[in-house]
Amino acid sequence: MTLLLIDSASLWYRAYYGMPDTLVSPQGEPINAVKGFIDMSARLINHYHPDRIALCLDGDWRPSWRVDLYPEYKLNRVDTEDGGEEEPDLLSPQIPLIMDFFEAAGLPLIGVDDYEADDVIATMSTNESGPIRIVTGDRDLFQLVDDGRNVSVVYLAKGISNHDLVDLNWIANKYSIPGDRYSLFAMIRGDASDGLPGIKGIGEKGAAEIARNFPDMNSVITAAESDHELLSPNHRKKILQDIEYARIAERLVKCAVDIRLPEIELAIPKEPLNKNYLLELKSDYGLGASVDRFFSALDWK
Repeated sequence: MTLLLIDSASLWYRAYYGMPDTLVSPQGEPINAVKGFIDMSARLINHYHPDRIALCLDGDWRPSWRVDLYPEYKLNRVDTEDGGEEEPDLLSPQIPLIMDFFEAAGLPLIGVDDYEADDVIATMSTNESGPIRIVTGDRDLFQLVDDGRNVSVVYLAKGISNHDLVDLNWIANKYSIPGDRYSLFAMIRGDASDGLPGIKGIGEKGAAEIARNFPDMNSVITAAESDHELLSPNHRKKILQDIEYARIAERLVKCAVDIRLPEIELAIPKEPLNKNYLLELKSDYGLGASVDRFFSALDWK
């Protein structure tokens, strides 16, 4: 019973930028993200044939506990006017409509206060049985890949048609590291999109070299403090200069896998929860063929 875990914000951003903003409702409202999200979901369902689905949401896109650890976390993405996350003006009003659509369909939307969607996905991928396919355009979730439990990432960086199914071998080939050490590699390399500098002065090549030689950040710190032979003098110097960041990197970068989630039915229903409302949305917003394709993918009449 395949479980499809959708990183919702990642998907609606890709839908928004992947569909022309000339797509509007009969009333002239933007619907490109809505149509794109529904279409992409239908294509993913047709491709992976899941029995269970969850749309995972940010309860907080800058959780207080991560900001307490590192105040600059995602600070680069804060809207200076309202303190929220910067979003394109034409995307913001479409997000509630996407959520309304899937709630009426009877597919669960799951978010937890003070945790990101990544943490929800990580906890579910740890606690639920496989196969599990995690749908995202972000590399952060590569850390959850687990061949033994059949957990892989449907990586959308190149779009739905050309997406990659990321397993440990894919990670190893892409980054020249052991596939299960992606989180360590990411801690050292950093991620500019999240405002995470990594270990200053060590780039992707150096991060890969360290990840090949050490299993986790504690081992790297110990090696730096003991002048380990497998750590180059330059890398040792950089780590010691940035030792405070190194010490918080694991808690900051690793997804939480033990958050308390609501008890929720993941099985795809045999029919939509509120078909009449979905048909109203289809008519009122001109969603036409997108809704038809979605119904067809789920074998709904």
